[in-house]
Amino acid sequence: MFNISTGRINEREPCRRSVPFLPDSRRYDLLTCQRYIELNPVRAGIVRHPGEFRWSDYRHNGQGEASELITPHLLYGELGRTKEEKLSAYRELFRYQLEEDDIDQIRKATNENFALGGKRFQNGISIMLGRRVFRRKAGRPKKDV
Repeated sequence: MFNISTGRINEREPCRRSVPFLPDSRRYDLLTCQRYIELNPVRAGIVRHPGEFRWSDYRHNGQGEASELITPHLLYGELGRTKEEKLSAYRELFRYQLEEDDIDQIRKATNENFALGGKRFQNGISIMLGRRVFRRKAGRPKKDV
């Protein structure tokens, strides 16, 4: 995902930060990416729950642990009106494992250094970076007749 502070796509955590023009239709993607990141230590067998991992944002976003290092995303603020509603809604996101298809899409975007999201999002990132950040169709380009 595009990191505003560095002006680059972060290869190791493709979805950690996002640009402000994330389309409403892709809101789910940001939360899916956040779940992917938070569940990495669980998938790796380091911990049984993301809240057990020392460096996890889950401790702040799902358990309410104070941290000066974390600035919640605007979408986190929309999970509820009160702090307890937000914490509860965030914890609810982690009741189930991610779909294999979601994991594959995130890994593919990371490995190929592409932005994960809709066309509008990808075009915005391409303009900001001055390079293509999405997969082209396979095969030769069609000739102009």
